[in-house]
Amino acid sequence: MTSGLVPDISVVIPALDEEQSIETCINKIREVFRKQGISGEIIVSDSSTDRTTDIARKLGANVVRPSQLGYGCAYIEGLRHARGRYVVIGDADNTYDFSEIPLLINELDRGADLVIGSRFRGSIKRGAMKPLHQYVGNPLLTWILNGVFHTRFSDTHSGFRAIRADALQKLDLQSCGMEFASEMLIKASREGLRITEVPVSYYPRIAPSKLNSFTDGWRHLRFILLLKPLPFLTLPGIFCSVFGIILMAAFYASENNPDAHAHSFILGTILLTGGLQLFLSGVVIHVYSAVHGFEQKDRLVRNLLNYQVLEKCIIAGVVVILSGFIIGGMILYGWIRSGFGSLEAITNAILSLALILIGLEIVFMAVFISMMCLNQETPS
Repeated sequence: MTSGLVPDISVVIPALDEEQSIETCINKIREVFRKQGISGEIIVSDSSTDRTTDIARKLGANVVRPSQLGYGCAYIEGLRHARGRYVVIGDADNTYDFSEIPLLINELDRGADLVIGSRFRGSIKRGAMKPLHQYVGNPLLTWILNGVFHTRFSDTHSGFRAIRADALQKLDLQSCGMEFASEMLIKASREGLRITEVPVSYYPRIAPSKLNSFTDGWRHLRFILLLKPLPFLTLPGIFCSVFGIILMAAFYASENNPDAHAHSFILGTILLTGGLQLFLSGVVIHVYSAVHGFEQKDRLVRNLLNYQVLEKCIIAGVVVILSGFIIGGMILYGWIRSGFGSLEAITNAILSLALILIGLEIVFMAVFISMMCLNQETPS
Protein backbone atom coordinates (compact mmCIF):
# COMPACT_ATOMS: atom_id res chain seq x y z
CA MET A 1 0.00 0.00 0.00
CA THR A 2 1.61 3.27 -1.14
CA SER A 3 0.64 6.69 0.13
CA GLY A 4 0.71 9.77 -2.09
CA LEU A 5 2.88 11.59 0.46
CA VAL A 6 6.64 11.34 0.08
CA PRO A 7 7.97 9.64 3.24
CA ASP A 8 10.96 10.81 5.24
CA ILE A 9 12.29 7.29 5.72
CA SER A 10 11.99 4.09 3.72
CA VAL A 11 12.73 0.80 5.45
CA VAL A 12 13.54 -1.97 3.00
CA ILE A 13 13.39 -5.59 4.21
CA PRO A 14 14.33 -8.63 2.11
CA ALA A 15 12.31 -11.71 3.05
CA LEU A 16 12.37 -15.40 2.25
CA ASP A 17 9.89 -17.50 4.23
CA GLU A 18 9.95 -15.37 7.39
CA GLU A 19 6.32 -15.74 8.50
CA GLN A 20 7.43 -16.32 12.09
CA SER A 21 9.21 -12.98 12.45
CA ILE A 22 8.00 -10.52 9.80
CA GLU A 23 5.13 -9.25 11.98
CA THR A 24 7.48 -8.47 14.88
CA CYS A 25 9.82 -6.57 12.55
CA ILE A 26 7.06 -4.48 10.98
CA ASN A 27 5.48 -3.68 14.36
CA LYS A 28 8.85 -2.49 15.72
CA ILE A 29 9.32 -0.22 12.71
CA ARG A 30 5.79 1.17 13.05
CA GLU A 31 6.46 1.89 16.71
CA VAL A 32 9.64 3.80 15.83
CA PHE A 33 7.70 5.84 13.28
CA ARG A 34 5.03 6.63 15.89
CA LYS A 35 7.41 7.55 18.73
CA GLN A 36 9.72 9.63 16.54
CA GLY A 37 6.92 11.31 14.61
CA ILE A 38 8.37 9.98 11.35
CA SER A 39 6.56 9.82 8.05
CA GLY A 40 7.82 6.47 6.85
CA GLU A 41 7.16 3.53 4.56
CA ILE A 42 7.99 -0.16 4.85
CA ILE A 43 8.94 -2.09 1.73
CA VAL A 44 9.15 -5.88 1.95
CA SER A 45 10.99 -7.40 -1.00
CA ASP A 46 9.58 -10.89 -0.72
CA SER A 47 10.40 -14.17 -2.45
CA SER A 48 8.55 -16.32 0.08
CA THR A 49 6.36 -19.34 -0.47
CA ASP A 50 4.82 -19.18 3.02
CA ARG A 51 2.51 -16.55 4.57
CA THR A 52 5.10 -13.77 4.75
CA THR A 53 3.52 -11.81 1.90
CA ASP A 54 0.03 -11.94 3.36
CA ILE A 55 1.20 -10.91 6.82
CA ALA A 56 3.26 -7.99 5.49
CA ARG A 57 0.43 -6.67 3.33
CA LYS A 58 -2.07 -7.01 6.17
CA LEU A 59 0.20 -4.81 8.30
CA GLY A 60 0.34 -2.13 5.61
CA ALA A 61 3.75 -2.81 4.10
CA ASN A 62 4.39 -2.32 0.41
CA VAL A 63 5.27 -5.82 -0.82
CA VAL A 64 7.32 -6.15 -4.02
CA ARG A 65 8.45 -9.31 -5.78
CA PRO A 66 12.06 -9.66 -7.03
CA SER A 67 12.43 -11.19 -10.48
CA GLN A 68 14.92 -13.74 -9.15
CA LEU A 69 16.10 -15.20 -5.87
CA GLY A 70 19.07 -13.73 -4.02
CA TYR A 71 19.83 -11.46 -1.08
CA GLY A 72 21.16 -8.72 -3.32
CA CYS A 73 18.37 -9.12 -5.89
CA ALA A 74 15.79 -8.65 -3.14
CA TYR A 75 17.46 -5.43 -2.02
CA ILE A 76 17.90 -4.08 -5.55
CA GLU A 77 14.20 -4.56 -6.24
CA GLY A 78 13.14 -3.12 -2.88
CA LEU A 79 15.43 -0.10 -3.19
CA ARG A 80 13.90 0.71 -6.59
CA HIS A 81 10.62 1.45 -4.79
CA ALA A 82 12.10 3.45 -1.90
CA ARG A 83 10.98 7.10 -1.89
CA GLY A 84 12.34 8.40 1.42
CA ARG A 85 15.29 10.77 1.72
CA TYR A 86 16.76 8.24 4.16
CA VAL A 87 16.76 4.50 3.46
CA VAL A 88 17.15 1.89 6.20
CA ILE A 89 17.82 -1.76 5.36
CA GLY A 90 17.56 -4.76 7.68
CA ASP A 91 16.74 -8.46 7.66
CA ALA A 92 13.28 -9.91 8.18
CA ASP A 93 14.39 -12.56 10.68
CA ASN A 94 14.33 -10.18 13.69
CA THR A 95 18.04 -10.69 14.37
CA TYR A 96 18.48 -6.92 14.16
CA ASP A 97 16.39 -4.85 16.53
CA PHE A 98 14.49 -2.35 14.39
CA SER A 99 13.82 -0.39 17.57
CA GLU A 100 17.41 0.80 17.15
CA ILE A 101 16.66 2.59 13.88
CA PRO A 102 17.01 6.01 15.60
CA LEU A 103 20.67 5.18 16.30
CA LEU A 104 21.27 5.02 12.55
CA ILE A 105 19.10 7.98 11.65
CA ASN A 106 20.81 10.23 14.20
CA GLU A 107 24.14 9.66 12.42
CA LEU A 108 22.60 10.62 9.08
CA ASP A 109 21.21 13.77 10.70
CA ARG A 110 24.75 14.57 11.88
CA GLY A 111 26.05 14.47 8.31
CA ALA A 112 26.93 10.85 7.59
CA ASP A 113 26.05 9.45 4.17
CA LEU A 114 26.05 5.79 5.18
CA VAL A 115 25.70 4.26 8.64
CA ILE A 116 26.53 0.65 9.52
CA GLY A 117 25.05 -1.04 12.55
CA SER A 118 28.11 -2.84 13.90
CA ARG A 119 27.42 -6.06 15.76
CA PHE A 120 31.05 -6.43 16.77
CA ARG A 121 31.08 -3.02 18.44
CA GLY A 122 27.70 -3.71 19.98
CA SER A 123 26.25 -6.87 21.49
CA ILE A 124 26.04 -10.32 19.92
CA LYS A 125 23.61 -12.34 22.03
CA ARG A 126 24.29 -15.96 22.92
CA GLY A 127 23.36 -18.23 20.03
CA ALA A 128 22.88 -15.37 17.58
CA MET A 129 25.97 -16.18 15.52
CA LYS A 130 27.82 -19.45 14.95
CA PRO A 131 31.30 -19.49 16.53
CA LEU A 132 32.77 -20.13 13.06
CA HIS A 133 31.13 -16.93 11.79
CA GLN A 134 31.81 -14.84 14.90
CA TYR A 135 35.46 -15.70 15.48
CA VAL A 136 36.69 -16.73 12.01
CA GLY A 137 34.48 -15.97 9.02
CA ASN A 138 33.28 -12.43 9.63
CA PRO A 139 36.53 -11.11 11.15
CA LEU A 140 38.60 -12.69 8.35
CA LEU A 141 36.46 -11.32 5.53
CA THR A 142 36.35 -7.91 7.21
CA TRP A 143 40.15 -7.95 7.58
CA ILE A 144 40.62 -8.86 3.90
CA LEU A 145 38.26 -6.15 2.68
CA ASN A 146 39.88 -3.55 4.94
CA GLY A 147 43.35 -4.57 3.81
CA VAL A 148 42.57 -4.58 0.10
CA PHE A 149 40.53 -1.37 0.00
CA HIS A 150 42.26 0.50 2.86
CA THR A 151 39.12 0.85 4.97
CA ARG A 152 38.55 0.49 8.73
CA PHE A 153 35.21 -1.24 9.13
CA SER A 154 34.51 -3.45 12.12
CA ASP A 155 31.57 -5.34 10.60
CA THR A 156 31.49 -5.42 6.81
CA HIS A 157 28.65 -7.94 6.68
CA SER A 158 26.17 -6.27 8.95
CA GLY A 159 22.75 -6.24 7.32
CA PHE A 160 21.49 -3.29 9.35
CA ARG A 161 22.34 0.00 7.63
CA ALA A 162 21.00 3.43 6.76
CA ILE A 163 21.93 5.58 3.79
CA ARG A 164 20.91 8.89 2.26
CA ALA A 165 18.85 8.43 -0.91
CA ASP A 166 21.10 10.76 -2.90
CA ALA A 167 24.18 8.79 -1.79
CA LEU A 168 22.47 5.51 -2.71
CA GLN A 169 21.97 6.74 -6.28
CA LYS A 170 25.74 7.08 -6.72
CA LEU A 171 26.49 3.43 -5.98
CA ASP A 172 24.81 1.58 -8.88
CA LEU A 173 24.54 -1.63 -6.85
CA GLN A 174 24.39 -4.78 -9.01
CA SER A 175 25.27 -7.87 -6.97
CA CYS A 176 22.46 -10.39 -6.64
CA GLY A 177 23.91 -12.51 -3.84
CA MET A 178 25.27 -12.04 -0.34
CA GLU A 179 28.20 -10.06 -1.75
CA PHE A 180 25.75 -7.16 -2.04
CA ALA A 181 26.85 -6.16 1.48
CA SER A 182 30.50 -5.92 0.41
CA GLU A 183 29.64 -4.13 -2.83
CA MET A 184 27.82 -1.36 -0.98
CA LEU A 185 30.76 -0.64 1.32
CA ILE A 186 33.42 -0.88 -1.39
CA LYS A 187 31.57 1.44 -3.76
CA ALA A 188 30.67 3.84 -0.95
CA SER A 189 34.35 4.05 0.00
CA ARG A 190 35.38 4.63 -3.60
CA GLU A 191 32.80 7.40 -3.94
CA GLY A 192 34.22 9.09 -0.86
CA LEU A 193 30.97 8.87 1.12
CA ARG A 194 31.05 9.74 4.81
CA ILE A 195 30.63 6.36 6.51
CA THR A 196 30.18 5.81 10.23
CA GLU A 197 29.41 2.82 12.45
CA VAL A 198 27.17 2.60 15.50
CA PRO A 199 26.96 -0.30 17.99
CA VAL A 200 23.82 -2.43 17.61
CA SER A 201 22.47 -5.62 19.14
CA TYR A 202 22.25 -8.94 17.31
CA TYR A 203 19.77 -11.62 18.40
CA PRO A 204 19.19 -15.31 17.61
CA ARG A 205 16.78 -15.96 14.77
CA ILE A 206 13.66 -18.09 15.18
CA ALA A 207 13.55 -19.92 11.84
CA PRO A 208 16.54 -21.92 10.54
CA SER A 209 19.27 -19.82 8.93
CA LYS A 210 19.47 -19.75 5.14
CA LEU A 211 23.16 -18.84 5.11
CA ASN A 212 25.69 -21.22 3.61
CA SER A 213 28.96 -20.51 5.39
CA PHE A 214 31.43 -21.49 2.69
CA THR A 215 29.35 -20.60 -0.37
CA ASP A 216 28.44 -17.15 0.92
CA GLY A 217 31.97 -16.54 2.17
CA TRP A 218 33.35 -17.46 -1.25
CA ARG A 219 30.91 -15.04 -2.92
CA HIS A 220 32.33 -12.19 -0.83
CA LEU A 221 35.90 -13.22 -1.64
CA ARG A 222 35.06 -13.59 -5.32
CA PHE A 223 33.63 -10.10 -5.43
CA ILE A 224 36.73 -8.64 -3.76
CA LEU A 225 38.85 -10.57 -6.27
CA LEU A 226 36.74 -9.17 -9.11
CA LEU A 227 37.44 -5.60 -8.05
CA LYS A 228 41.05 -6.10 -6.95
CA PRO A 229 42.78 -8.95 -8.81
CA LEU A 230 46.21 -7.29 -8.39
CA PRO A 231 47.10 -8.50 -4.86
CA PHE A 232 45.53 -11.92 -5.35
CA LEU A 233 46.62 -12.92 -8.85
CA THR A 234 48.73 -10.41 -10.73
CA LEU A 235 51.51 -9.78 -8.21
CA PRO A 236 51.90 -13.45 -7.19
CA GLY A 237 51.86 -14.34 -10.90
CA ILE A 238 54.67 -11.91 -11.68
CA PHE A 239 56.72 -13.17 -8.74
CA CYS A 240 56.31 -16.84 -9.71
CA SER A 241 57.08 -16.15 -13.37
CA VAL A 242 60.24 -14.17 -12.67
CA PHE A 243 61.49 -16.73 -10.14
CA GLY A 244 60.72 -19.53 -12.60
CA ILE A 245 62.68 -17.82 -15.39
CA ILE A 246 65.67 -17.28 -13.09
CA LEU A 247 65.57 -20.91 -11.95
CA MET A 248 65.33 -22.23 -15.52
CA ALA A 249 68.11 -19.99 -16.82
CA ALA A 250 70.45 -20.75 -13.91
CA PHE A 251 70.23 -24.50 -14.28
CA TYR A 252 70.09 -24.50 -18.08
CA ALA A 253 73.49 -22.79 -18.22
CA SER A 254 75.01 -24.38 -15.12
CA GLU A 255 76.86 -27.27 -16.79
CA ASN A 256 77.60 -28.78 -20.17
CA ASN A 257 74.94 -31.34 -19.31
CA PRO A 258 71.86 -29.35 -18.24
CA ASP A 259 69.83 -32.59 -18.06
CA ALA A 260 71.60 -33.28 -14.76
CA HIS A 261 69.40 -30.62 -13.22
CA ALA A 262 66.14 -31.67 -14.89
CA HIS A 263 64.11 -31.67 -11.67
CA SER A 264 65.03 -28.07 -10.86
CA PHE A 265 64.37 -27.11 -14.47
CA ILE A 266 60.92 -28.69 -14.28
CA LEU A 267 60.20 -26.73 -11.08
CA GLY A 268 61.20 -23.49 -12.81
CA THR A 269 58.94 -24.35 -15.74
CA ILE A 270 55.98 -24.99 -13.44
CA LEU A 271 56.57 -21.66 -11.70
CA LEU A 272 56.85 -19.81 -15.02
CA THR A 273 53.77 -21.29 -16.69
CA GLY A 274 51.69 -21.24 -13.53
CA GLY A 275 52.74 -17.72 -12.66
CA LEU A 276 51.96 -16.48 -16.15
CA GLN A 277 48.52 -18.07 -15.91
CA LEU A 278 47.90 -16.25 -12.62
CA PHE A 279 49.04 -12.97 -14.17
CA LEU A 280 46.88 -13.34 -17.28
CA SER A 281 43.89 -14.40 -15.19
CA GLY A 282 44.28 -11.20 -13.18
CA VAL A 283 44.34 -9.20 -16.42
CA VAL A 284 41.19 -10.91 -17.72
CA ILE A 285 39.33 -10.37 -14.43
CA HIS A 286 40.43 -6.72 -14.39
CA VAL A 287 39.05 -6.21 -17.91
CA TYR A 288 35.81 -8.02 -17.03
CA SER A 289 35.36 -5.82 -13.96
CA ALA A 290 35.80 -2.64 -16.00
CA VAL A 291 33.61 -3.77 -18.91
CA HIS A 292 30.73 -4.60 -16.56
CA GLY A 293 30.94 -1.33 -14.67
CA PHE A 294 32.44 -2.50 -11.37
CA GLU A 295 35.39 -0.14 -11.80
CA GLN A 296 36.58 2.51 -14.22
CA LYS A 297 38.53 1.69 -17.37
CA ASP A 298 42.20 2.45 -16.88
CA ARG A 299 44.90 2.64 -19.54
CA LEU A 300 45.48 -1.13 -19.56
CA VAL A 301 41.81 -1.87 -20.13
CA ARG A 302 41.46 0.76 -22.85
CA ASN A 303 44.46 -0.73 -24.67
CA LEU A 304 43.16 -4.28 -24.42
CA LEU A 305 39.77 -3.20 -25.71
CA ASN A 306 41.52 -2.12 -28.89
CA TYR A 307 41.12 -5.03 -31.28
CA GLN A 308 44.46 -4.33 -32.95
CA VAL A 309 46.22 -4.80 -29.61
CA LEU A 310 44.45 -8.13 -29.13
CA GLU A 311 45.55 -9.18 -32.62
CA LYS A 312 49.16 -8.42 -31.68
CA CYS A 313 48.78 -10.54 -28.55
CA ILE A 314 47.46 -13.42 -30.64
CA ILE A 315 50.35 -13.07 -33.09
CA ALA A 316 52.86 -13.00 -30.22
CA GLY A 317 51.26 -16.12 -28.73
CA VAL A 318 51.39 -17.93 -32.07
CA VAL A 319 55.08 -17.02 -32.47
CA VAL A 320 55.84 -18.46 -29.03
CA ILE A 321 53.90 -21.63 -29.88
CA LEU A 322 55.79 -22.03 -33.15
CA SER A 323 59.08 -21.56 -31.28
CA GLY A 324 58.12 -24.42 -29.02
CA PHE A 325 57.23 -26.62 -31.98
CA ILE A 326 60.52 -25.77 -33.71
CA ILE A 327 62.53 -26.82 -30.66
CA GLY A 328 60.41 -29.93 -30.35
CA GLY A 329 60.86 -30.64 -34.04
CA MET A 330 64.63 -30.36 -33.72
CA ILE A 331 64.58 -32.83 -30.84
CA LEU A 332 62.43 -35.20 -32.88
CA TYR A 333 64.72 -34.87 -35.91
CA GLY A 334 67.82 -35.62 -33.80
CA TRP A 335 66.10 -38.61 -32.27
CA ILE A 336 65.22 -40.00 -35.69
CA ARG A 337 68.79 -39.48 -36.97
CA SER A 338 70.15 -41.32 -33.94
CA GLY A 339 68.15 -44.38 -34.94
CA PHE A 340 65.43 -43.92 -32.32
CA GLY A 341 67.83 -44.43 -29.47
CA SER A 342 67.60 -42.98 -25.96
CA LEU A 343 66.21 -39.45 -25.75
CA GLU A 344 68.55 -37.31 -23.68
CA ALA A 345 67.45 -33.74 -24.52
CA ILE A 346 65.15 -33.58 -21.52
CA THR A 347 65.52 -29.88 -20.70
CA ASN A 348 65.02 -28.83 -24.32
CA ALA A 349 61.90 -30.99 -24.46
CA ILE A 350 60.60 -29.32 -21.32
CA LEU A 351 61.46 -25.91 -22.79
CA SER A 352 59.53 -26.81 -25.94
CA LEU A 353 56.49 -27.80 -23.92
CA ALA A 354 56.73 -24.63 -21.79
CA LEU A 355 56.83 -22.37 -24.87
CA ILE A 356 53.79 -24.10 -26.35
CA LEU A 357 51.85 -23.72 -23.08
CA ILE A 358 52.86 -20.07 -22.67
CA GLY A 359 51.84 -19.29 -26.24
CA LEU A 360 48.47 -20.98 -25.74
CA GLU A 361 47.90 -19.00 -22.53
CA ILE A 362 48.55 -15.72 -24.34
CA VAL A 363 46.33 -16.65 -27.29
CA PHE A 364 43.47 -17.82 -25.07
CA MET A 365 43.70 -14.64 -22.99
CA ALA A 366 43.45 -12.45 -26.10
CA VAL A 367 40.62 -14.50 -27.63
CA PHE A 368 38.65 -14.53 -24.39
CA ILE A 369 38.92 -10.76 -23.96
CA SER A 370 37.94 -10.17 -27.59
CA MET A 371 34.85 -12.38 -27.14
CA MET A 372 33.97 -10.73 -23.85
CA CYS A 373 34.30 -7.25 -25.31
CA LEU A 374 32.79 -7.64 -28.77
CA ASN A 375 31.00 -4.32 -28.44
CA GLN A 376 33.68 -2.60 -26.39
CA GLU A 377 36.56 -2.14 -28.86
CA THR A 378 37.91 1.39 -29.02
CA PRO A 379 39.06 2.89 -32.29
CA SER A 380 42.78 2.81 -32.93
